[in-house]
Amino acid sequence: MRHSESVNAQWVQRRVQWHRDLHDPIRQPLNTSPWLPELRRWQSQRLATSFSDLLADDRMRPAATFFLTDLYADRDFTRRDQNIAKVVPLMARWLPASLLRALGDAVALGALSHALDLRMVRALSATAVRELDAQRYGAAYRSAGCPRLRCYQIDLIVAVGQTLDRAVHKRGVSGLLRASRVPARLAGVADLQQFLERGFSAFAALDGASDFLHTIASREREVSRRLFAGHGKPFARER
Repeated sequence: MRHSESVNAQWVQRRVQWHRDLHDPIRQPLNTSPWLPELRRWQSQRLATSFSDLLADDRMRPAATFFLTDLYADRDFTRRDQNIAKVVPLMARWLPASLLRALGDAVALGALSHALDLRMVRALSATAVRELDAQRYGAAYRSAGCPRLRCYQIDLIVAVGQTLDRAVHKRGVSGLLRASRVPARLAGVADLQQFLERGFSAFAALDGASDFLHTIASREREVSRRLFAGHGKPFARER
């Protein structure tokens, strides 16, 4: 069986259910902690700084912006992922497997990122401080642990990018996305359609995503390594 043939509506819905469970404040009371929005804000700013050179590059800017606003951002993706759960049985009938996989991987990335954030929130909540900086972030990161899941988080970022990059080169996908604008708006899931279209357009502008994805992955793996090692400047890029 080819890799894409294992993707179906149930495959995506399992990831959506994981996302729902993690965001449920009854199941996960840490969702109501004031540390959670502060952590998201801090991480979003850190990523924008770490990838400022990609944002300044005309070719890579759309993909870098998509990464920072649609894959890991200072906002809640619950509405988007609820829309996925609502329409995925229908979408699975006409959406190319590549885009269906991109949706599922994006939901899984959001769920895993949130799960790791909650672990950091637990560590931060045990301290008396109320302001986040690089040193306190690093301490919470190490306390949260899970180095293998941190690696998998980066793997999922790359997987979404690779899947969108493959979709760019499939005949008819661009037209299918344009044709779905009105039906998506009528169905109340325009934000979901726009997510796919933004990702497709961003990776089409790259004209080959390997160098972009390598940059993202290599930098984030080095940051993770330094954070776990207690490096004094975990976010500094080598010149």
